[in-house]
Amino acid sequence: MPRILITIPEKSSQPYRFSLDRRLITLGRASENDIVISCGSVSVHHAELRRVDGGYELRDLGSTNGSKVSGQRYDTIPLQSGMMLHVGDVELEFTLSEEELAELCRETPINVSDERFAQPAKPDAGRQASSDDPVMDSRKSLAAVGSLLVLTVLAFAAFFAGLAVRHHKDTGHSLIEAMSHKNQEVPAEKESGTGPVERGNDTE
Repeated sequence: MPRILITIPEKSSQPYRFSLDRRLITLGRASENDIVISCGSVSVHHAELRRVDGGYELRDLGSTNGSKVSGQRYDTIPLQSGMMLHVGDVELEFTLSEEELAELCRETPINVSDERFAQPAKPDAGRQASSDDPVMDSRKSLAAVGSLLVLTVLAFAAFFAGLAVRHHKDTGHSLIEAMSHKNQEVPAEKESGTGPVERGNDTE
């Protein structure tokens, strides 16, 4: 039978055994839990042990002090035989016999690198999660360049509008009409007193 060895700080360890065909086992401080843990750091309904293909996993139920492996909080923890974890300040050691391991191996094994276990639950208060996604970084860079381009265009448009207002105030004419008229003007060719010298064929 699978075994959970529970060690409450400053108290003797207490083993709990259950049948391999149990699908759900609840853990917490309240008396209605399957496994009652009398410790102030454990929530009333702290976590539950669920039977899945290939073994068991521990799911935190939104407890105050969390469920941890190596000091890191997780929402879901796939369990392996001999694994040590904590609910609050209470240490749990999960153990399976060789016969139980052999039976579980015939099922679909738990993927230990599962994202549920690879990613922490929620960042602790006061700590902000960081992102190392290069795709997200490139999108942020493109957004920054686009914003700068839009600001540049708006600044140029505002400058041109101010210039047009100033020109209309000084001359009474539209700046655009003045620019169009200026572009249509063809500068007159300067007349020269001497034209090009045509050279004929010299005959002697």
